[in-house]
Amino acid sequence: MIDSIFNSYAANADLTLSQALLTFVAALLVGAVISLTYMKTQNTYTQSFALTMMVLPTIVAVIILLIGSNVARAFSLAGAFSIIRFRSAPGDSKDISYVLFSMAAGLSCGVGAYGYAVLFTLLLCGLMFVLKALKFGARKDSLRQLKVTIPENLGYEEAFAEIFEKFNINYELKKVRTTELGSLYEVVYAVKLPAGTNQKELLDAVRTRNGNLDITLTMNPSGQEY
Repeated sequence: MIDSIFNSYAANADLTLSQALLTFVAALLVGAVISLTYMKTQNTYTQSFALTMMVLPTIVAVIILLIGSNVARAFSLAGAFSIIRFRSAPGDSKDISYVLFSMAAGLSCGVGAYGYAVLFTLLLCGLMFVLKALKFGARKDSLRQLKVTIPENLGYEEAFAEIFEKFNINYELKKVRTTELGSLYEVVYAVKLPAGTNQKELLDAVRTRNGNLDITLTMNPSGQEY
């Protein structure tokens, strides 16, 4: 009787309650594996994103089950999702890859390919761990953003060239703007710090040159900050 109640609303006649529950559990399990892999391979992450990785495959699988081969439902669902606006700040490219990973796992469970869903989840999670262990793509020098406030009588073009040369730092002037009604300049550099650079000594040297005004060293700058 329970199967008949659920099948009356199913997208296709072949869908049963047991199949739906199996799909839900399989999607939840692969989502858990993906979420745990994400937390282990990321140095910093938010709880909300980890939870998203957990439930996203299940949501996608349920959507695929409900749509089935019904074209009208597919178009209706596309129209409904088109009004959704995501308010959260965009993550880095690795976060996006995990989102696509979770969606692929959910799609696999939704179409009933449970074996492939588990197989590719394990393979891709293993790949993520291997790439993290090998530090694939990691730079030997660290890219930082240095924001310094200087007095108006100090030329910003070569104000810190001597200090950068002393610490063997490659740098590029990215932005200059006036502040405090034009009495001060705020200059922004993209700097590459060699391995083993003493950041405190570098900042001490800079603040000695700029008269102990504000200095900000950003650890992981994004392109939008310049």
